[in-house]
This record gives sequence, structure tokens and C-alpha cells, in this order.
Amino acid sequence: NVIFKGESASLVKVKGAKTLLVSAYLEHRTAVKEVRKFIRCFNFSHLLTLETHSENDTSVIKLNKDFFGYLYGTADIMCPLPPGCETPVHVAITLNGSKSEGTRCAKRNETKLFPYNFTVCFSVMFDFTNVLQLVQSLEMLQLLGVNKAVIYKTSCSQETQRVLDYYASKGFVEVVPWSLSKYLNVSRGFMSHKDPGDIHYFGQMPALSDCLYRYMYQSRYMAFQDPDELILPQSKRYGANKCYMFENNVFPRERSLPPPKPQVLPKQNQWQNVAGVNILAHLYKEPIMPQFKWAKFKIIVNPRAVFTITVHGVVKSQKGCAWIDRNIARMYHTR
Repeated sequence: NVIFKGESASLVKVKGAKTLLVSAYLEHRTAVKEVRKFIRCFNFSHLLTLETHSENDTSVIKLNKDFFGYLYGTADIMCPLPPGCETPVHVAITLNGSKSEGTRCAKRNETKLFPYNFTVCFSVMFDFTNVLQLVQSLEMLQLLGVNKAVIYKTSCSQETQRVLDYYASKGFVEVVPWSLSKYLNVSRGFMSHKDPGDIHYFGQMPALSDCLYRYMYQSRYMAFQDPDELILPQSKRYGANKCYMFENNVFPRERSLPPPKPQVLPKQNQWQNVAGVNILAHLYKEPIMPQFKWAKFKIIVNPRAVFTITVHGVVKSQKGCAWIDRNIARMYHTR
């Protein structure tokens, strides 16, 4: 089978600035059609001196407040299209007029006919070896009706790569090469005081943003979660077309629990030599502490209603987000 590899996210250094241009997409939802460019900045004084290639430029820089205490954060530069340039193919940002390499502007046409009904974004996969749990998660997503899983990958084991190649050959997985670590000292964790680096968790924020806009007009709905997380329905009720937040329920790897009788676990002899966590054996759920009840949740969204996304929720959207009652659906997090 021919394996169709995902298109890499564009990563371009801005000459003379501590800034990285990640990707550019046409923005159809504003009154004036614009190009939205995702950038990463070292500090805001550098960021505010940036310009765009347009004679009558009135670009607006929108900072994302979620940078988790790291030196680099994320921002959008909104550039109105000049007259006679309704479909740009290449954009650039400059510092003090210096020439700088640009990036291709990805064209995503407005449509009501979507190739996919449901897409899940995983970000970011690095040094990944948990093969068994990855396979179980991908199979469960298909059972739940997911049409496409998009994985932003920095590095993984050979066994994991074989799994990714298999699901890519089926057309279910798109692997997006994510090489931010070539440009920045990426953190391997979430907390700047414990996990040193320039940017949070291998650049998870720009990866989420890229996935949102990459599939905005390809998928009716999108979920943003990790390979060890599953949002599972508990009933058959559905809500309005907006953003949904799902309670985080943690199932620790350190504790196993047999299923309630008369249920039994399926035979697992064929999995004995497969690296990773078997989610079917981890049925013990940690009590939800009141201070964390509304934290570390994940979301399902109509992507065309979202402008700016973050790790847990959205920063800016058209219709806001609604909590989903745990008796309707909740998230299972086996970690």
C-alpha cells in the first residue's frame, strides 16, 4: 500500500527577530477577508516591531495569553488582503523592512460539504513507545465514528512508526511531522519551574492551532485530546453546534482492577509482547478532587466557531463553550 504522509507544518525563522512563522491560513469569517499567521515570539518587544509585506498594511497582532510561564508564546498576525489579492499563495513577515523568507498560504475554501464528519487531533507525540494503548485508542476512535486522526509527531519508536504507517495506509491517520525542536529548546513538560525550555511541551500550542485551521473546512467536528484520553458517550443525547467541555476522569496505570462480574477481560495472550499500557485492565478511577473538577478537561468543537484554541478549552470562539453532564459523556484518561 502507498502511505500518504501528512504535509509538514511550515516553520520559517523571521530574519533579525526571535520569532518563528509557523503557518498561514485564509480567514473567511471576518468582515474583511484576512490571512491569519501563527507566530512564536521570544518576547513582546520583538513581536511588536514586526511588519508584513503590504503597502497599506493595517495588520493586527493578537497575543495568546496562555504561554505557561515560558519565554516563547504564541500569537496571530491578522493581515487584511490588499485589493486585487483575494487568494494569496505566499506570505511573509519582516523586521524593519529586512527581507525574510515567507511561507505558503494554505487555501481552505468555505464549504458545507465536509470530507470528514469527525476528526481528532493528537499533539504532540515525542519519544513515544506506548504501542498497545495507541492501537486501542485508534480502534476505539473508529468504533466511536471518528473518520480521521491527526498526529503531530516529533519522534517515536520503530514499533510505533509501524503502527502509524499501517493506519496511514488505511487513510485513517495523518502524521504531521513536527520539528519545532530544530529551532527552539522545547520543554518536555508543562511547568516552566520544573521542566526547563523555551516553549511549553514541544510546542503543543502552535500544533493545536495548526490542526484547528488545517481541518477547519475539512471536518464538521473536531476533538483535541491525547492518545491516552478517550471521550466516551454515556447516553445518546446531543446538543447544539458549538464547543463542548468534558470532565476529566483519571485511571492510573499503577492500579489494576478486574471488571465487575460476570464480565471478564478478553484473552490477552496475543498482547503479551506488545509494548505499552492495556487500558482494559485499568478500571480503577481516581476520586475527582473538587479543586480539579473543572481542570484539565478536553473539548469537541465545531472548528468554524473557534478562533483561538488552548490546551484545555478555547480562548476565543463565536458561541462559547458548554460543560457536558458526566452522565451524557465524559473523558477517560488512562495515565
